[in-house]
Amino acid sequence: MGFGTLLGVVFFTMGYANGASYLSSDPKACVNCHVMNTEYNAWIKSSHGKVATCNDCHTPHDLVGKYLTKAEHGWNHSLAFTTGNYPQNIQIKARSLATVEENCLRCHQTLVDGIEHSRPANQKVTCVQCHADVGHRR
Repeated sequence: MGFGTLLGVVFFTMGYANGASYLSSDPKACVNCHVMNTEYNAWIKSSHGKVATCNDCHTPHDLVGKYLTKAEHGWNHSLAFTTGNYPQNIQIKARSLATVEENCLRCHQTLVDGIEHSRPANQKVTCVQCHADVGHRR
């Protein structure tokens, strides 16, 4: 790909596709295309819809990790939207799930410190196994 083509893609993304909005923390940036509408609407109805943004749960909280994750998610969503190759219900990938789990504990560690889970010690229990609808009420 030539430099001119790359530059054209960047200008298209930043202009027509409102790409600069993805650099913000505004949840509406996640619904610039219809791929994330279901998740956005479910988040609005959830208990987290009034207190947490998409970035609070779905991106690391260090500057580099946050923007690398946003770039990866943006690329994946753009590719899926452009090709039409995405499932009806978007499924979170393992690495993103680990980030969500870290962020659950970042905010709620004091709530879970004393909780005993009824699983063998070698089976990790994640927050979203029991609380999947907390961030995106279905």
